[in-house]
Amino acid sequence: MTADRLATQTATVRAAADYLHSWVAAQAAHRRVPGAQVAIRSGGELVLSAAVGLADVDTGAALTTDHLFRIASHSKTFTATAVLQLVEAGRLRLDDPIAQHVPELAGAAAGRVTVRELLGHQSGVIRDGEDADFWQLGMPFPDRGALLDLVLRAGPVHAPNEQFKYSNVGYALLGLAIEAVTGVSYAEHCRTAIVDPLGLTRTGAEYDPARAGEHATGHTGLLLGEDTRETIEHVATAAMAAATGFFSTAEELSAYGAAHALGDERLLTDGSKRLMQRLESVVTAYGTEVGRYGLGMELLTVGDRQLVGHSGGFPGFITLTLVDPVGQLVVSVLTNAIDGPAHDLAVGLVKLVDVALAPRAELPPPPAGVRPDSFAGRFASLWGLLDVAELGGRLVLLRPTAPDPLPTVEELQIVDADTLRVAAQPGFGASGEAVPVERDPTGRVVSLRLAGVTSVPVEEFLPRRSAMTRMGRGG
Repeated sequence: MTADRLATQTATVRAAADYLHSWVAAQAAHRRVPGAQVAIRSGGELVLSAAVGLADVDTGAALTTDHLFRIASHSKTFTATAVLQLVEAGRLRLDDPIAQHVPELAGAAAGRVTVRELLGHQSGVIRDGEDADFWQLGMPFPDRGALLDLVLRAGPVHAPNEQFKYSNVGYALLGLAIEAVTGVSYAEHCRTAIVDPLGLTRTGAEYDPARAGEHATGHTGLLLGEDTRETIEHVATAAMAAATGFFSTAEELSAYGAAHALGDERLLTDGSKRLMQRLESVVTAYGTEVGRYGLGMELLTVGDRQLVGHSGGFPGFITLTLVDPVGQLVVSVLTNAIDGPAHDLAVGLVKLVDVALAPRAELPPPPAGVRPDSFAGRFASLWGLLDVAELGGRLVLLRPTAPDPLPTVEELQIVDADTLRVAAQPGFGASGEAVPVERDPTGRVVSLRLAGVTSVPVEEFLPRRSAMTRMGRGG
């Protein structure tokens, strides 16, 4: 990306940050998520850092941008980064059999799998073990001895490179290899090799009880219409830390993600980053592609962006960080519920950023003296919420509670101070139609009429809603 395009992207996202925050808040409220942290960086600059909702539903404590989250399988990106650093230093090779660094596995089938096969989930090693109820606090996470026992007892599920098989146990073995090569604990090595060089102070490889008060609380999911959640105790991950132990904040994860953009060699050379980020596996299950993976990185396409990053699922937390290594855009979303929509929120934010950057239809410029932001707001009717948002200096119309915002986005032409017009595009809505706007004496929009249906500001709609449910009760 050229310097000019990057500067434009950064300025555009910075200007759109208030709306993006508002969109996340609407999504979290609509989906009844306890809390969500979000951060966006462009070109390394933090352009949005926000928190919505609660850190703990029992205490009612508000979530802040400083609360720590368990980020689970984000840990795999840290582990892969540490491995590639050691490869660059000549202390480890990708084709080393794991038994070379974990001698307890010598002679076992699992001991013959390579570092690269473990990084790319092509080792065939069992996912979590035959008894993995540590994922629901039925037992502690395994220590080194228990981890090696379960690997030797279970044996490989598939032959190496037979098919993609996601394995937390495999990444735990990589953590043991890092310890063997460096002579220090996995957590200590990640701190000195990754966390400290980036100046991160709210990121670490394992739960620290001394920082318990800084953590957001995890919550159970809502099953079959439930309306209450239970809180979930934090637990340490022991020998599984390299797969799932890390904690962080959205803000610090976005800073870490920015270090994986091409051209930023604070952690790895671009050559090593390309190795991590290039396609290793197309994951096809039952004839349908369900994902793509590199070496410690998930791969995802959103629009024209080729993204890398990782999701994370821990008891009470669902998280996702996405990095455009060429476009230098990073989006991180952390939620503190086991059914949190981190994926939809992060992907939705990327899509909204791209809406701000590129008009979906060419429209005449607004009349002189008419400000686009004077139309912006959140409106409601019996049919739900409607946002008029200024993105990229233009007005767009969208439904802020839709799971995917992009299909709801319409470009709006400003005809005059009291009239908008929907872009003339094929569709099932109000294509090409005028949208009359009514203002109060201060100029604030108090209603708009889309496809003939009136919407008003949300706070004014709620007292009127009952009148719309029975004919003849007034409007």
